[in-house]
Amino acid sequence: MRYRSPLFGCEIADLVALASIRSRGQALGDNSTRESGTMTDTQPIDTAGLRARYRLERDKRLRDDGNDQYLEPAGPFARFLDDPHVEKAPREPRFDEVTAVFIGGGFAGLCAGARMKQAGIHDVRIIEGGGDFGGAWYWNRYPGAMCDTASMVYLPLLEEVGHMPTMKYTFAPEIFAHAQNIGTEFGLYDGALFSTAVTSLTWQEDSARWLIRTDRGDEIRARFVAMGTGPLHRPKLPGIPGIDGFEGECFHTSRWDYGYTGGNSAGAPMNGLTDRRVGIIGTGATAVQCIPHLARDADQLFVFQRTPSSIDIRHNHPIDTDWFKGLETGWQHEWLTNFATLQTGGFADDDLVKDGWTDISQRIRDRVLVEMARPGTEPGPDLLQRAYESSDDEKMAEIRARVDEVVDDPATAEALKPWYRQLCKRPCFHDEYLQAYNEPGVNLVDTDGKGVERIDATGVWVAGVHYEVDCLILASGFEVGTDQARRSGFETTGRDGLTLTEYWADGMQSLHGIHVHGFPNLFIAGLSQGANLISNITHNLSEAATTIAAVITHALETGVDQVEVTQAAELAWVEMLDGNTRSFLGNPDCTPGYYNNEGRPTGRRERLNASGYPDGAAAYFEYIERWRRSGDFEGLEFS
Repeated sequence: MRYRSPLFGCEIADLVALASIRSRGQALGDNSTRESGTMTDTQPIDTAGLRARYRLERDKRLRDDGNDQYLEPAGPFARFLDDPHVEKAPREPRFDEVTAVFIGGGFAGLCAGARMKQAGIHDVRIIEGGGDFGGAWYWNRYPGAMCDTASMVYLPLLEEVGHMPTMKYTFAPEIFAHAQNIGTEFGLYDGALFSTAVTSLTWQEDSARWLIRTDRGDEIRARFVAMGTGPLHRPKLPGIPGIDGFEGECFHTSRWDYGYTGGNSAGAPMNGLTDRRVGIIGTGATAVQCIPHLARDADQLFVFQRTPSSIDIRHNHPIDTDWFKGLETGWQHEWLTNFATLQTGGFADDDLVKDGWTDISQRIRDRVLVEMARPGTEPGPDLLQRAYESSDDEKMAEIRARVDEVVDDPATAEALKPWYRQLCKRPCFHDEYLQAYNEPGVNLVDTDGKGVERIDATGVWVAGVHYEVDCLILASGFEVGTDQARRSGFETTGRDGLTLTEYWADGMQSLHGIHVHGFPNLFIAGLSQGANLISNITHNLSEAATTIAAVITHALETGVDQVEVTQAAELAWVEMLDGNTRSFLGNPDCTPGYYNNEGRPTGRRERLNASGYPDGAAAYFEYIERWRRSGDFEGLEFS
């Protein structure tokens, strides 16, 4: 009997192949060979008590307003969108036509542009709100910024550009430079429009062209348009009463003010903080990276925490040059496939990346093997659920034990322990974050799930106590669960005046997460309704970019005016996705966050907006590659 897991995208019957791996002496999940994760002796787990604690902590943090608790960076908060890196130089508006426009200059746009240039399409323009390529890595220049997925799989087009990452997890300046190198290598700076925000995108039926208007007065017509405005594009602000009345220095981490703090994105000392009291709101992935630097340089640091992150070991290290030179052509595709397979529950002879993302999946497979060896055990969703829960219980016990090992003060250590499943929030990996709380000037202000009470002119209030600060840093992340038009900053209007906001009012509808009926010659590069591989976002973007370039190339080669997904194909894809259970949206053990709609009730709309291919990311990547290579482009209509 074969059973394909909707949780992990693998077939239980296939797991017996792992026995051959074990026979060769490679025990899966053996952390002695891994570079992330800990194996800590723990006491037997009180499962019922643990579930009760998880739900208690979850309930503390539930809010009726969900995503509405965050402020949009508009009106009095529009300054949080200002570019601190370049001055917006005046220029004359552009009134022209190009073959293809990509909105967004991050890795999605760079990959799509590169693939189109490789296919011989040279009339490509990228429009980007920032002053250069890079996307999230143009904006994220806070101290300590780095990728939290291994650079060998995170950085796209490494072989094409000929770049060797310097570290297993590279820092932001190198990532930004890599984006610039892609732009240079493929001639994408030619015709690119930087410091330019799209204000509207409108389909013109009579000419079969898209009309793009911008805040620089541009009116650009394009035969094809793709959007990669990304999940890490628009900062969100905490909706704390009084936030607009703070009179000290205040900025979002994606708009770091080195003019105030001193230092730079390479990690130079922030001498401007030596006599300052700094407050930071948020303890997610961004805060985990910049807090050690603030702890080093600020006179006093107050960390305002609503929910602690799970902090696993990172073990960052330089990449060996001689080893890298020995990699064979095609190595990055192999690594990407290996990582996606292992991280989503498949199996492979080797774990090439060896990190915390693949660790939990390998533990789950080990437990399935043990269970399957017992007489009478039947494969099915119940078996996988048990294996997942017990593996996660073990892992989170190790993570909490590590806090006790590292943090000196028992009360601080207790407040830093995460009480939820590891994948309820984005897992973090760091070797200096927990240690920062041993610095004498660092103060953890735990709000017990309630968040900051209010802000006034001179500081922050928590549970009736006032904390005076000179500088307030907002590590509150980016908009993820809001409507597409709000995240992108513009409305898209398709055939017959239908807007994308209207069409998606009851949930995203697409084929492959890329093509949308009623919006011909438009393509979307993202995560949802495709692989939805949250552990390595760039893999989603690069595959979408390759698909977009293939479709546009086919349309140009066959001389058609329009390409559009049929309504029937889109409906079939959406209905398949709606049955997907690979989600934490409704998990009662999950603390609220952007992974689970901030803990709010979820219906079909929320499921569709967060859905992924039911058989898992690796299966999706295999599927979409076959779909491209077939040349049939099933589901699309070329006219």
